[in-house]
Amino acid sequence: MAEASIKDRPEFDLGTDFYSVHGDDAYFIAQHVYKTTSVIKYLGGDVTTGVPSCTLSRTTCETFLRDALLNRQMRVEIWAAEPRKQSVWNIVKRASPGNLQDMEDLLFSNTDMAASPIVMAVKIRTGGDQRTVGVCFADATVRELGISEFIDNDLYSNFESLVIQLGIKECLVQADEGHKDYELSKIRSILTHCDIVITERKKAEFGIKDVEQDFNRLLEEDISIAALPEFELKNAMAASACVMKYLALLTDETNFGQYTLRNHDLSQYMKLDASAVRALNLMPGPQDGSNKSMSLYGLLNKCKTSQGGRMLGQWLKQPLIDIAAIEKRQTMVEALTLDSELRQNLQETHLKMIPDLHRLAKRFQRGVASLQDVVRAYQVVIRLPAIVSSLAACETGSPEHKEIMDAEFTSLFDEYTSNLQKLQELVETTIDLDAIDSHEYLIKADFDQGLKVLRKKMETLKSEMQREHERVSGVLNMEVDKKLKMEDHQIHGWGFRLSRNDSSCIRNKSQFQELATQKNGVFFTTTQMRKASTEFKDISQEYERTQSSLAKEVIGIVSTYCPVLEKLNTLVAQLDVLVSFAHVSVHAPMPYVRPHMTAMGTGDVVLKEARHPCLEAQDDVAFIPNDVSLVRGKTEFLIITGPNMGGKSTYIRQIGVIALMAQTGCFVPCSEASLCVVDCILARVGAGDSQMKGVSTFMAEMLETASILKSATVNSLIVIDELGRGTSTYDGFGLAWAISEHIAMKIKSFCLFATHFHELTSLGETAPYVGNLHVSAHVDSGQGEAGKSRDITLLYKVVEGVCDQSFGIHVAELAQFPDSVVQLAKRKAIELEDFSAHHHHQAPGSNGSSSQLQSGASSKKSKAEDVENGSALIEEMIQTIAKDYKDITIDGDKDGNRAAMLKRVEQVREQYIDRIQANPWLKEQLASVYWD
Repeated sequence: MAEASIKDRPEFDLGTDFYSVHGDDAYFIAQHVYKTTSVIKYLGGDVTTGVPSCTLSRTTCETFLRDALLNRQMRVEIWAAEPRKQSVWNIVKRASPGNLQDMEDLLFSNTDMAASPIVMAVKIRTGGDQRTVGVCFADATVRELGISEFIDNDLYSNFESLVIQLGIKECLVQADEGHKDYELSKIRSILTHCDIVITERKKAEFGIKDVEQDFNRLLEEDISIAALPEFELKNAMAASACVMKYLALLTDETNFGQYTLRNHDLSQYMKLDASAVRALNLMPGPQDGSNKSMSLYGLLNKCKTSQGGRMLGQWLKQPLIDIAAIEKRQTMVEALTLDSELRQNLQETHLKMIPDLHRLAKRFQRGVASLQDVVRAYQVVIRLPAIVSSLAACETGSPEHKEIMDAEFTSLFDEYTSNLQKLQELVETTIDLDAIDSHEYLIKADFDQGLKVLRKKMETLKSEMQREHERVSGVLNMEVDKKLKMEDHQIHGWGFRLSRNDSSCIRNKSQFQELATQKNGVFFTTTQMRKASTEFKDISQEYERTQSSLAKEVIGIVSTYCPVLEKLNTLVAQLDVLVSFAHVSVHAPMPYVRPHMTAMGTGDVVLKEARHPCLEAQDDVAFIPNDVSLVRGKTEFLIITGPNMGGKSTYIRQIGVIALMAQTGCFVPCSEASLCVVDCILARVGAGDSQMKGVSTFMAEMLETASILKSATVNSLIVIDELGRGTSTYDGFGLAWAISEHIAMKIKSFCLFATHFHELTSLGETAPYVGNLHVSAHVDSGQGEAGKSRDITLLYKVVEGVCDQSFGIHVAELAQFPDSVVQLAKRKAIELEDFSAHHHHQAPGSNGSSSQLQSGASSKKSKAEDVENGSALIEEMIQTIAKDYKDITIDGDKDGNRAAMLKRVEQVREQYIDRIQANPWLKEQLASVYWD
């Protein structure tokens, strides 16, 4: 039977061939799996009184479980009835996104594990203004426990970076009824923002009373945990206690002495916040659909093994800080780009044939491996010499490439080949490799004397049965195999079968005993056949028992090679990722180049013809490259203005993507690139609406920006797109100015700021090392059809200088707004621009954000003297027009009066034209006046 609840904790009841789902969960399954409610049945009543139920076949359920646990971030429980008490049900399997152990066989029987299920527990201690965070994380698939303890700020920026670096799927936090703990609520917000499942655990589970003895049981080291410096990290130890209880590590004795402990150093990798991961399109999301190249992971993932795909995800979330390690990776990628024969040979011949050795080793460790798993390990081992030969033949013309490939791969593959030589010999000695072609995994009969004797007896009995087959054929005059068939019946053992039409020949003959009548005929036997069949069955069972016992011994011996297989798995994954980097670098629309890297705190970011790797890979896109120059002491803070849809966001994001790619060791999409190592990439991009979580657009924007201001250092890279747009213009501009000035003058990190606040471009007057760029657009100076605006062509080219227009109404036209709306928008825009200009020039003494606006682009062109003289000239012109005003009547011909008035205004303008032209401010003001 089957039952499912799909809210916070899906529950399933296990049956033999199907699962049943009940209650609200039945509706969920109906809607999301079957897409119809017609599958719902009501147990024990009708629609109003019965229990809603539906069933899932085993295959359908496995597909749903993968979606529920890996994509929908749900928890699942599988229940089964007790064999003797069908009314009593117990949980037999449970799983959550960070703990898939019980259901690995269901989830990954036919698919690869794309990402490691990592669960983490967190314990916080606050004292004064200091917040200490202790964490423990575990990947049960590789038997590793990691801990970390660090000081954090009030926004927990380091904690956010940690969960992203590790790719956490589920986090255990202390239960907090009513969410009264303010610090814990901040942790919850970060986890929610990062799409991590939160699991509450009782306070007692974080107790460290037994943690020492628990660690000593699990860890493979002989030294006591109490003697290690990690034991002094009390918050991390409390988190460890919770993880060990949650995963029930101590209930499985096969875990004892198998786990390793590592202390994760947060500072050894580049830090990324959740906003940066989204802004840089790092990992695939539901919005990508089937287009894999929409995310950086999808674009770079040309890996041939599932372990390679997992490692690529880990590398993208953990870009390196150490320049020597970065350059080592880049040198290996360079070798693989230059030696195309080696690259193709590894991809097409070797890597694609290697299974997921992590999962294979896990099966041996859990004691569920079979002879088929032994053969899979053997098939990897016999492939290693060819991989070693291919790597040893690496030829690029550079000794450096040869040396580094030998040190990092060839010598290690060679070492593991030697270590696994005995495994190869064992398999070739014990397993019948000829039977593998027919998908039979058997111990060789020649391997064991007892097995050999039993096999001989079975063959003798098989010959006896064949002779009996031929004798009966002659007695009944029925052709062997065509009419009289010899078969192994699942109940009656070996016997004979005739079709129903032919079966009359055995009736009333005592030497033939009928056993069963079926659709396909009548099954019968003889005294001799029954005796041989019984004996054959007994010997077969004994043979199977001996086979099983020997197979168990072989599997036990092979399981001792698990540590070597794990190391080999890591090596294969690293090689696969580097080959993938090289493949993408060579086959991009324009090949990537190796960036020149400088150590953190030295050097600049100078990119020639930089491109966005994901965007240029899209069909029908001709990407226009742009140069980037972030230079210490010259242009550290770049403000980018320009039209909507002009390419500002793409420009600033591609710089972040290129910096991250360079620090993972990949080549970058430029014609020439020089970068310095950055300690973190921080982003504030897009509207970031979080209304579903009770946070307004503007609040989300401010929270992200606050995190940037507290996390950034002089060695960071900050990417900000459209800050301050979620509130009023003046408040938004004031905040944008203040934040920009703080970054430029206090933090002094490299920053790219795309904005429509054109007034912000004057920041360079007060802050040093600020550069202004804009995305260019060609504006047709001619006038189109009546009522139509000038044509605008977006050039997507970033050039120096300021753009004082955004062309937002032009974008509305592209979106096919109604003409009436577009025309009204144009009129209101002109009115507001006139009002704004008049307001700023008439109120020179105003303060706050409007005083900042006065230092913007338009008022910067006008000196105070021009404003004063221009105002006096306007007053003089009005007085001149007013002299003749008495000659124009109000009550007469209105159209005639209007024409006369306009004629007089035009005459006065012509009279004063030279003085108007001599005053820049007045000339600018009158340029927007329409003279009908």
